[in-house]
Amino acid sequence: MKSSELGLSAMYRILKKAGANRVSDESADELRKTIEEIAEEIAKSAVDLVSETKPKRVTVMGEDIRNSWLQKEKESNMDRFKVI
Repeated sequence: MKSSELGLSAMYRILKKAGANRVSDESADELRKTIEEIAEEIAKSAVDLVSETKPKRVTVMGEDIRNSWLQKEKESNMDRFKVI
């Protein structure tokens, strides 16, 4: 089993703050997996953005994370307009 970067107790707190009266172990674990997948995608995208800068940077900044998130959000919104 793969080790997690995020604590399970934080997932319980997030779900409780969102208004859940009760939180199952399965839901907290699923939230953790989902958040980690999304975070990994954003991080990879941010690293790609940094590697394309001129002059080339090696440090990922907060702005890179925000830009990566905005880019992913824009791409997902564009998916809604694709003709099937």
